[in-house]
Amino acid sequence: MTARTGDGPDAPKRIAILGATGSVGTSTLDLVLRDPDAFDVVALTAHRDVARLAKAVRQTRARFAAIADPALYRDLKAALDGFPVEVAAGPEAVEEAGARDAQWVMAAIVGAAGLKPTLRAVARGALVAFANKECLVCAGDIVMAEARRAGATLLPVDSEHNAIFQVFEEAERERIEKLILTASGGPFRDWTMEAMRLVTPSQAVAHPNWSMGAKISVDSATMMNKGLELIEAAYLFAMAEERIEILVHPQSVIHSMVAYADGSVLAQLGSPDMRTPIAHALAWPRRMAAPSPRLDLAAIGRLTFEAPDEGRFPALALARACLKAGAAHTTLLNAANEEAVAAFLAGRIGFLDIVSVSQAVLDAGTPGPASSLEDVMAIDTEGRLRAQVRIDRLAAA
Repeated sequence: MTARTGDGPDAPKRIAILGATGSVGTSTLDLVLRDPDAFDVVALTAHRDVARLAKAVRQTRARFAAIADPALYRDLKAALDGFPVEVAAGPEAVEEAGARDAQWVMAAIVGAAGLKPTLRAVARGALVAFANKECLVCAGDIVMAEARRAGATLLPVDSEHNAIFQVFEEAERERIEKLILTASGGPFRDWTMEAMRLVTPSQAVAHPNWSMGAKISVDSATMMNKGLELIEAAYLFAMAEERIEILVHPQSVIHSMVAYADGSVLAQLGSPDMRTPIAHALAWPRRMAAPSPRLDLAAIGRLTFEAPDEGRFPALALARACLKAGAAHTTLLNAANEEAVAAFLAGRIGFLDIVSVSQAVLDAGTPGPASSLEDVMAIDTEGRLRAQVRIDRLAAA
């Protein structure tokens, strides 16, 4: 990971937020609007939320706004009528936002849809704050190779990877024994399989500790989120799968740890508020004030830990197997999981069907290597098609 300098220590930092209306995007905006003179907002994007995107553009005086759904161009244009901003729509417009001259880019588009715009930012050597783990799950080798070529800096924003980043001593890499990713265990950590079979979407999105979007909340409930984070950590920190441990920590106070050869285990602690890791990435290599609730360990009183139950949460073993098998498998896993989660949220399949759909897609074999972006997109498409076939069968049963 390499650092880049800006235009001067007192100049506003030029930033772009890809996915400005989602959970991470709005938390980033919250920090930016607390000190607006410190930031020059180059570009903002959203998927379909015209009203929130237009409001963010007016608040930040962003110079470029892109809505991913081309059918909403007129709506966004009307919402920003008379405001000095360039408006565009469609996937290419979102990619253009990543290519604009921002020094720092928040990659917060959920899912594989964030891959191309994030790569555009990486390719020009930007500081890229990574909140989209699916980019590395789908195309880790490609993204990391492009970052090395362009001299881009990847700043992890997921609380777990950001925690590791803060305590990872690069000079002592050879003395690192393992990375320890903590997991809350989600809302169903103690539920029986019979009870989980009847879980509703509203129950699955009600995370006990974190405020997140629907897709990530469901991934947390199945623990697929932790499996995807394991894959992301392997790429970000160049760490073998067997040297990454997952530990359930229900209080979500210790966000992850690094164990060293001398017996030291370094951890980063904080309240479960995404504004903390976002602020770390936004100000890096410095620190900035953030409004996150301050940690009161005396009030918490106890921190507990347990091994994950991979029998009840098979997503963890599935993710490990895919990481060992290679990039085509992780691409298929992500595609199938995205489709299955969407089907569950739409009421078409049950909660336990989410992981079974991914397993069925992977059992059908990989359609080829994932050695280029075109390969990745083709495998992603194939994975989604296979998932939909399986989902249709389950929905009809």
